[in-house]
Amino acid sequence: MKNKQNSTPLLDVLLSRANRKVISFHTPGHKNGAGILQKLRNFTKRNVYYLDVTVFPEVDSLHDPISCIKLSQELAAKAYGSEYAFFLVNGSTVGNIVMLMSACDPGDSIILSRTCHKSVLSGIIIAGLWPIWAQPKVDQERDVIYDISSEEVKKYIENYPETKAVFITSPNYNGICPNLREIADICNKNNKILLVDEAHGPHLRFHPELPVSASETSADMYVNSIHKVLSALSQASILNFNSKKIDLKRVKNVVSMLQTTSPNYFILASIDAARMQVVKYGYKVFNKLIKYCDEARNEINKLPNMFAMTRKEIKSKFYDLDSTKITINVTKTGLTGYEIEDILAKEYNIQVDCADMFNLIAITGFGTSKEDIEKLVEATIDISKKYSGEKETYKLELPPLATEVVMLPRDAFFSSNTKRIELNNAIGYISAQTLTPYPPGLPILTPGERITKDTVEYLKSLAAYTVRISGQESNVLKTIKVIK
Repeated sequence: MKNKQNSTPLLDVLLSRANRKVISFHTPGHKNGAGILQKLRNFTKRNVYYLDVTVFPEVDSLHDPISCIKLSQELAAKAYGSEYAFFLVNGSTVGNIVMLMSACDPGDSIILSRTCHKSVLSGIIIAGLWPIWAQPKVDQERDVIYDISSEEVKKYIENYPETKAVFITSPNYNGICPNLREIADICNKNNKILLVDEAHGPHLRFHPELPVSASETSADMYVNSIHKVLSALSQASILNFNSKKIDLKRVKNVVSMLQTTSPNYFILASIDAARMQVVKYGYKVFNKLIKYCDEARNEINKLPNMFAMTRKEIKSKFYDLDSTKITINVTKTGLTGYEIEDILAKEYNIQVDCADMFNLIAITGFGTSKEDIEKLVEATIDISKKYSGEKETYKLELPPLATEVVMLPRDAFFSSNTKRIELNNAIGYISAQTLTPYPPGLPILTPGERITKDTVEYLKSLAAYTVRISGQESNVLKTIKVIK
């Protein structure tokens, strides 16, 4: 199979068909680009639309693959060290939901941190699970939050032996990875299923100087966003299955239930191509990229009012850092990360992946050049010269989040027996909604949780700052939706 990793079965079939200029009497209605609006086609040209086809025998079916898609998924499974690989065109969002619905039965409980992606909460609601929310670790020196450590996983399993699975996000947005090998060992010893959202780590397996990938452990399922760091198109992901604890047939059925019956074949082909690229060229590409990013951090860390965390300072028994991601703390500039993100976009034509009050997060990838990174560094140096000073800002902290989940999130979310009440009067009620302040960017309240005094006081304290709370009904959080 190793020599076959240079092949791209699905991409080859699509290119062969495109070169024949087949006359289309099938969907989509643009008919090989002929019907595309002229100003769009002027920019894209026409060739790309020949790859946008529908399901017919020559190009195989994502829901019942028997030829080129089947071969491409087999190559991906081999590349990622899994028993089975599912191509996803709905992103890792659908992969997270599939993992929860496949691994657990309604009423099961699962240990996870609130640092998880919003799709995980959606999966908990859809699957009818009881979440056991673990308290995340807050690093106030660097203004970042970590997923739970292996030590915490062990404690939570001891305290909640009835739990079915553990869900870990690795890496997080900042590139911080918990010790997956140790977490996997703990889960195995306690017969717990391990699910990993590795959306931001599709590249980890392909260079020894990167943190351990879920694929290098005994994780039962893990999802990779092939578009986040590798070269695939947006929405392209792979769900990897490698478990004796989960029924593969059930996984296949859930994947088929949640994926569109009209998949974009251009996205599918880009997964095939990206897999081939990373296997063949990944070591060389990431060898250079790690070097360029380390050099960038060194230059940024010479500045008096910005700093970029390094792998050396994060690496420990419990955590590691993906050094292809550059997190730049800007608190000493007197500006927020949001403000500097805006300056970079408008004045330097540079767009970072995301920002918060404290940091910029620059994600590099397969197509990032040395010149790109140098321009980012030059821009930060320039901005550093223009802005400096302390600005009173929100302190990154969390209330005690070991709250009481007294109602299935699914039941609370879908309940019609709700009302809105004043925030001050909400203590003791059961939340019927999700409230997520940015920062810290994780849900402080989720459906089914008992609202505590600590939570209310924390939410009220955010009013003194320009903290956006996703889920609030107006510009200022005044009321909360609760169960009557």
